[in-house]
Amino acid sequence: MDKEKSEEEWKKELTPEQYRILREKGTEAPFSGAFYQETQNGLYYCGACHAPLFASQDKFDSGSGWPSFDRVVNSDSVKLIEDYSHGMSRTEVQCAACGGHLGHLFDDGPTPTGQRFCINSASLDFKKKDV
Repeated sequence: MDKEKSEEEWKKELTPEQYRILREKGTEAPFSGAFYQETQNGLYYCGACHAPLFASQDKFDSGSGWPSFDRVVNSDSVKLIEDYSHGMSRTEVQCAACGGHLGHLFDDGPTPTGQRFCINSASLDFKKKDV
């Protein structure tokens, strides 16, 4: 895990949109993110600290407008936190390595896990993997 960074350090490293989402718990507009329709084989990493988070084979089109995954690459990759903001009860998904806000977890996924990790594209980085 990287040393704790100050908010000023994060502001220098991240784009304004990444900072708004990863550090201020924002969200991007549905159907607008760079990885919403990404179909290439590869791994998705935290857009802030580059920790591995999701694999392309676990991605599915949920119709929600955000990249959706039914599992993480490693159970220690993310932290799940109860979120009662905006008058709702949800489960926030944070990067376990840096605490960056990724999105939310819902129990309405279509695969056997029943999970839908609804993740902001701006909180991710993608590295294509040749097969």
